[in-house]
Amino acid sequence: MKKLDFMKHDPQENNPQYLEDLATGYWFSEVLFTAVEMDIFSSLEPVGKTLEELVQGTELNESGLKRFMKALCALGLVSANGSTYYNGQMAAKYLVRGREDYQGDSILWRKHIFDNWRSLKDCLLEGTRVVYSPVEDDLTELEERNRWYSSAMGSVARNKAEEILPFFRDLSLTGNILDVGAGTGSIAAAFLETYPESQATLLDLDAVLVYAQEQLSGKFGERIKYFPANILESWPVEEGQFDLVILSNIVHAYGEEEISLILKRAAACLKPEGYLLIHDFFFEHGHEKAALFDLNMFVNTFNGKVFSIHWIREQLQELGLAVTEMVPLSSDTSLIFGAKNEDRLKALSLNKKGQLAAKIEHLGFRKASVVSTEIIHIPNWVNWHCNYGCSNFGAPHCPPNSPSPQQTREMLQDYTTCILIEGEPPTGDFQRQVLKAEKAAFYDGYYRAFALWAGPCSICAECGGTEGCKNTQSARPSMEASGIDVYETVKRAGISLKPLSPDDYYVKYFAILLLE
Repeated sequence: MKKLDFMKHDPQENNPQYLEDLATGYWFSEVLFTAVEMDIFSSLEPVGKTLEELVQGTELNESGLKRFMKALCALGLVSANGSTYYNGQMAAKYLVRGREDYQGDSILWRKHIFDNWRSLKDCLLEGTRVVYSPVEDDLTELEERNRWYSSAMGSVARNKAEEILPFFRDLSLTGNILDVGAGTGSIAAAFLETYPESQATLLDLDAVLVYAQEQLSGKFGERIKYFPANILESWPVEEGQFDLVILSNIVHAYGEEEISLILKRAAACLKPEGYLLIHDFFFEHGHEKAALFDLNMFVNTFNGKVFSIHWIREQLQELGLAVTEMVPLSSDTSLIFGAKNEDRLKALSLNKKGQLAAKIEHLGFRKASVVSTEIIHIPNWVNWHCNYGCSNFGAPHCPPNSPSPQQTREMLQDYTTCILIEGEPPTGDFQRQVLKAEKAAFYDGYYRAFALWAGPCSICAECGGTEGCKNTQSARPSMEASGIDVYETVKRAGISLKPLSPDDYYVKYFAILLLE
């Protein structure tokens, strides 16, 4: 499925198109909501349908539906071959009712909370949520709503579990798992399927666990225990009895005091060799989505919020746990692992380079991404821009006192992976931070770590100039001085970059940190 054009616009490009894209974002969601409500994608299975076939037996207008299907094609959810429409790969996997990975309920739940978002201005005036769902007199309707919500969140959790399990692939879990705020128990169920000798305890409100029990009892039987409880009150489980404690999408639902209490209880439930797994949104990963999700908590909960990974790690360390850095998932959420025994963390199949990228972001950069050195583009024309048209030509670490394009190509043959770092001026500050990133990589075991940064070297207050560099320990060549086409390189990494007009004031800086 292709990436939508509107996703490519960057707010830092000083382009009003970005503002228009934000203002019309609901166009996309309304098309998706309507298609899911009408069950269009299920109707197209298994062999596609024509407009006439889609309209048959409904009150839909054929000409209107034709325009709607054209929009679904433009979004990449549907394709057309002649007069017949077919599901795209994503729609076929996630939007056909009855399939294992069906996400329709979770998508429509987003529509359900739309009215609360309309109250955002009032929330800002009051400093708290202002719209509350009326108390249902019809218990059957309330039960059905709870069931729908559980199904929606369960479908999301199942997909998240696919990303979480690989971190445990080198382990053999045979003991007890505690899933706190378990919902439908989808995360715990994924572990039970992978580790047949393990058992799970689900801890959540009684009304939620009823649905979980309906879904899981037949499959797992006595391997799952269901303990109804308000997790802000006493937990009806023994301390020190669990090999794995899971807090998935729990942290963002509460305020600081409540989360501190929950983390304390979770840590107390761990065996000496056990793991604490926290899965949630954090500001340090997916900055835009995390900020919007934080507003979602603002308008839809009493005191829920998105936390900084730094604060959560501090809380865990104060409890005596060894903790990992943030482990970003490929989606919009991240993991933190904690353990009473630091050596246990080494047994996890953590992406060491991803951990390092997260650590580097914490130094103050806008973004740090692990990429292949294959994206680095080194044509023959870049140095000409240095030789002709740049006032820094001849300065230390600039051409001709910098690696030639051929030397850079040869040097890159010894590296397969690098971290692309995005930051901002001032130049000297950016470069000093890049040196800290290089040092962090070295101490993480990447003894060949080497950085190429943005712009002429600005480390020293006074440069040695034509007399030569007086601080070779801290000096590094720039990407462009080494023959690298920065624009093409970052484009290959999926980042927007373009030359600035005289009226633009926002500058992006990039550096490449070679690892091995």
